[in-house]
Amino acid sequence: MTVTPVALTRPASVTDAFLRQLVARVPGSGGATWRLTEVYTGETLVELPQSTPSDIERAFAVAREAQRKWAATPLKQRLAVFKRAHALFTDRAKAVTDLIQVESGKNRQMAIEETCDPAMVMSHYLKRATKLLAPTRRGGPVPLVTNSTEIRQPKGVVGIIAPWNFPFATGISDAVPALMAGNAVVLKPDNKTALSPLYGIRLLEEAGLPEGLFQVVCGEGPDVGPTLIDNADYVMFTGSTATGRVIGERAGRNLIGCCLELGGKNPMIVLPDADLAEAVQGAVFGAFGNTGQICMHIERIYLPESRYEEFKKAFVAKAEALDVRAAYDFGPEMGSLVSVDHMQRVKSHVDDAVAKGANVLCGGKPRPDLGPAFFEPTILEGVTKDMVCGVTETFGPVVALHKYRTVDEAVELANDTEYGLNASVWGVDLDGARAVAARIESGNVNINDILATAYASKGTPSGGVKTSGVGARHGDQGLLKYTDVKNLAVLKKQVMGPRPGQDYEKYVKSMISGLKLMRKFRIR
Repeated sequence: MTVTPVALTRPASVTDAFLRQLVARVPGSGGATWRLTEVYTGETLVELPQSTPSDIERAFAVAREAQRKWAATPLKQRLAVFKRAHALFTDRAKAVTDLIQVESGKNRQMAIEETCDPAMVMSHYLKRATKLLAPTRRGGPVPLVTNSTEIRQPKGVVGIIAPWNFPFATGISDAVPALMAGNAVVLKPDNKTALSPLYGIRLLEEAGLPEGLFQVVCGEGPDVGPTLIDNADYVMFTGSTATGRVIGERAGRNLIGCCLELGGKNPMIVLPDADLAEAVQGAVFGAFGNTGQICMHIERIYLPESRYEEFKKAFVAKAEALDVRAAYDFGPEMGSLVSVDHMQRVKSHVDDAVAKGANVLCGGKPRPDLGPAFFEPTILEGVTKDMVCGVTETFGPVVALHKYRTVDEAVELANDTEYGLNASVWGVDLDGARAVAARIESGNVNINDILATAYASKGTPSGGVKTSGVGARHGDQGLLKYTDVKNLAVLKKQVMGPRPGQDYEKYVKSMISGLKLMRKFRIR
């Protein structure tokens, strides 16, 4: 494949000196580096240090020492850091957007939207953290003379392994509730996209986060992951199902908790009464937003036979008209894939489908004239389960169209997958759409939207079912998972047993009578 160089002017904020300052905090005592490149051009941006196992152990030691002081800091003071950080993150959104684009190749609209996520997470937990982390007094087994108190304590040092598709959102947003709860964090970003989270940590420290509390280590997963997991008190991971299994197994051996947001083969069901124009527009974002590199994006679209041709014609026309190119302005509607290696993976899925009989309605090819890792928006039909892209997450701008005869068949097809991360249902009759949504096996289901409504609802947990994950981010669970519970129980008077000299049979009779009375008067 011949690659035509792309002539671009890098954003003015992304200077060589600035990038060297960012990566200087990454430990790399072995001297190895990673060539971090500008995706649009393939040119080297900076040499990223690669951390050794001893570097990782030292990072955890420093973080653990800082965490003891941070956990002893009153919650009000901890939250004040994030109030200041919220202002900094919104004020510096343009600089963050520049970094995200340079390192990931996504179009500018997706990059600026990504910068909003940490601020939204901060805003939500600034409202909820005080209540969630406050001791909660509850009743004990015997009214009046016993009580118990639920006390939330930080786990210690949380290890976060962040993906390359939303490096800033996951690297920082997943850390925010952990830090608010009194933990320290050791983050391993993907080598390809380490710059934006490094800048996010700098902003947090500018807002008053104690130095040493938020550590970063870099390296390839197999080199860095085992030592990170072995030193962590909890692990948060976003990535593939295959890697998630490995992380979950190791966390289990270490008897530590983990939260895993994994892959998806997400379906979109267009009901017979759907507003077709809106559904087509939604499908364009669902399939091609962030160049198809969204865990919750759509890879399968199910259409009623009566409207299949109408939808197909409109959808193909929209896809073919997309403005796809490299630019650091808001013009392009779709950007690059993250790397040449990933582009080749996406291409292999399409080639396999075509070889086995699928039809390419549009796209289907790399675009080296646009940049090293560009791939056309691609719509397929005739995809079957003997094709790789029929069952495996492609994670690129590739979507397959399918017909259905009945809504029951559509639901059965949507559920015919090992994954269960996200789904989308489109229909004018909201009650009917809700009834369909209730039958879909997925952690997130959006009605008349692709993914944003669910994911941006920070008050509601978001996670996957089946092989799409364990646990969730967002909601109360998104903060409480980073805590352990201490049950502090108090007995004011010795009544838990027979009185001196009391016959045990009489004690049992009185105990059972007491249980009946408590149930009758709803005491317990």
